[in-house]
Amino acid sequence: MKHVLEFEKPLVELQQKLEDLKRHPEARSVDIHIEEEILQIERKIADTRKQIFENLTPWQRVQLARHPKRPYSLDYIGKAFSGFEELHGDRLFAEDRAMVGGFAKLGEHRVMVIGTQKGRDTKENIRRNFGSAHPEGYRKALRLMQLADKFGLPIITLIDTAGAYPGIGAEERHIAEAIAVNLREMMVLQVPVVAAVLGEGGSGGALGIGVADRVLVLENAYYSVISPEGCAAILWKDRSASPKAAEALKITAKELLEFGLADEIVPEPLGGAHNDADTTAANLKAALLVNLATLKKLSVEERLKQRYAKYRAYGHFVEKKPVAA
Repeated sequence: MKHVLEFEKPLVELQQKLEDLKRHPEARSVDIHIEEEILQIERKIADTRKQIFENLTPWQRVQLARHPKRPYSLDYIGKAFSGFEELHGDRLFAEDRAMVGGFAKLGEHRVMVIGTQKGRDTKENIRRNFGSAHPEGYRKALRLMQLADKFGLPIITLIDTAGAYPGIGAEERHIAEAIAVNLREMMVLQVPVVAAVLGEGGSGGALGIGVADRVLVLENAYYSVISPEGCAAILWKDRSASPKAAEALKITAKELLEFGLADEIVPEPLGGAHNDADTTAANLKAALLVNLATLKKLSVEERLKQRYAKYRAYGHFVEKKPVAA
């Protein structure tokens, strides 16, 4: 029960009941009613799972995006890519382990893959800074992207961060400037760039590696200018309003696609990516390959033109004229 989310509890209780019945094979051999009850519970589990996960609220999807068992960037790199050779350091200050990247192969394509990386336990989270990169992380990412651009390698970025690290040291080393430079330089990279939001897509920390020709979002991931908790604290002065904030922010994959902020939703198995990492990785790989093949068919000039138009189109809105009294 350690990593069970509140809305998953009815499902877990049914599974526990099923396991209790299956634990007594001697009773099953003499009582046909137990076999029937097992079948009924299995059907109810399937129905309950479908009911829960096909009707998730935005806040519940945020909780799934943060699930501690959810696959992270290195998990997807290990499952969807091959021959990964990690590169280190920004050549200016330090190595930031919240940002990983290096050469790899995606199918038959040689690529540069870069991603934010969280930790699985306290020790690793401290080493990875909970997936929140410092300025040197973004400068390392830019160094690797420019290296890929030099050698004509497509770039794949994997986003899963609550945001860039907002500490004093990061501010002293100019975190805002590092992210801003990445935004500027990614716009003019001549190679294809595909970004995928795996879990959390938090504010500028996500955007720092998120300027791409195609932006993919996993089904239960979110992409937002601020966390629901941060929004709730500002607008309602109460973090308990986070579910309301998550709904108001329009941050789910479906909403991002409707607003044109994402180009494709990558499906997850029923129950979330943490229930079947292999299938999720296969879905992500297939989506990346399709988009990469499409982008490679374009000339550099056409790709840059489309990239520019894509981001210029963000933020369009229409004001309704007031109704005459």
